[in-house]
Amino acid sequence: QVQLVESGGGSVQTGGSLRLSCAASGLPSGNYCMGWFRQTPGKEREGVAQIDRDGNTAYANFVKGRFTISKDNAEATAHLQMNSLKLEDSTMYYCVAEPWCLLLRSLLRDDFTYWGQGTQVTVSS
Repeated sequence: QVQLVESGGGSVQTGGSLRLSCAASGLPSGNYCMGWFRQTPGKEREGVAQIDRDGNTAYANFVKGRFTISKDNAEATAHLQMNSLKLEDSTMYYCVAEPWCLLLRSLLRDDFTYWGQGTQVTVSS
């Protein structure tokens, strides 16, 4: 059984930084993609950043240059370093994972099976 546990959300002022983490259990050793989506009530969910077993990454255009995704295979944990946060980054962020997955051509995937409970990020002026 796959479980994803997020941490690191919170409140910050515009231009500030937060680091989200997601600890996974139950995934095939080293062979998976992890990432984050975000969703505001009433809006469609958005892929934010993803990383695969080989360290290939994919980012949404609206976070390129500001967010960095990384992973620790030994700990089965992914991290999302969010810098230069903007008001529009305020929403719920959900960790996702998909076994036996690869990212191709730096394109975000939209077919993740496992989702975390979400962590709130609030950016204020």
